[in-house]
Amino acid sequence: MDDARIWEFEESLWTADPEHYRSTISEECLLVLPEAPFILGRDKAVEAVTQSPRWTSVSFSAQQVRRPQEGLIVIAYQVHAEKGEGASYEASCTSVYRRLSHENWDVIQHQQTPPMKVTSRD
Repeated sequence: MDDARIWEFEESLWTADPEHYRSTISEECLLVLPEAPFILGRDKAVEAVTQSPRWTSVSFSAQQVRRPQEGLIVIAYQVHAEKGEGASYEASCTSVYRRLSHENWDVIQHQQTPPMKVTSRD
């Protein structure tokens, strides 16, 4: 998968309908998200996506792609996402893709870390 297709694929995971999400996430996938229960398998992640509005606008920055071995792609990036009524979200993310067959990939890992809020002790 070339880099342009990687980023199109990743964006689709943020914006597409739950059926697309279900068809592209491996049954063995593990996700780490910033809300309880924090660590999710595929079925719980698909359930969460089904119950929430999808992001309408997504932009990536600080994008990095690694191909540690044939059939495996690791990406890292910063995301800024928005959806109706001014809701926005920012995080540092990673995803790992596995090739199932020619031009057929799925997600086997995804993680999101929002920026840490630093408080001072004055």
